[in-house]
Amino acid sequence: MTDYDVLRVFCGPDGRHGNTLGVIRQSGAGTAERQAIARELGFSETVFVDDPERGVIDIYTPTLRLPFAGHPCVGAAWLLDVPELVTPAGLVGARLEGEFNWIEARPEWAPPRTLRRYNEAAEVDALPVPAPGEWIYAWAWEDEAAGRIRARAFPGRGDGIDEDEATGAAALLLTAHLGRALNIAQGRGSQILTAPRPDGLIDVGGRVLLEGTSRL
Repeated sequence: MTDYDVLRVFCGPDGRHGNTLGVIRQSGAGTAERQAIARELGFSETVFVDDPERGVIDIYTPTLRLPFAGHPCVGAAWLLDVPELVTPAGLVGARLEGEFNWIEARPEWAPPRTLRRYNEAAEVDALPVPAPGEWIYAWAWEDEAAGRIRARAFPGRGDGIDEDEATGAAALLLTAHLGRALNIAQGRGSQILTAPRPDGLIDVGGRVLLEGTSRL
């Protein structure tokens, strides 16, 4: 039996929505078993904690192992209450400021996505789920002067996750592309904040809530 915590990461101002994350804090499982657990849980990502004091983590989608991902890092750092995470991509700085938990990451750590711009937020809202094959981050300005963006994310992996509710890695890539701080409304009601830093890192932040603990 495996106990795991269930979090919602990048919740909206009302505490709703956010992307669901599974975190397994004690697991001696190997790569194949971890992949099977992530597939059975069916979350967009599941985190396995190898060292809670040092923040060493391992991230899986239902079909892939990832060297870095945004909402798993934000959620795991909040849950473990550590100043940094150790991922295969590199060290991810973390901090809590008020109601927002922040990570510091490099855009080159994020897996490739197609950043597809639309003229109006309503066009993004009306998009159907595209056919699998391409990871698409669809976005449009809601208020360009204020840095407010409407976005939706379509992983296109064919693994049962047709739309990602809140995607920190894609938000990181969009921030690097635009070169400015952003306030992103994604999915049904999630919120992601970002800001580029002079050292090349990008801050990605959001609210995290603990849904509870379950057993697999």
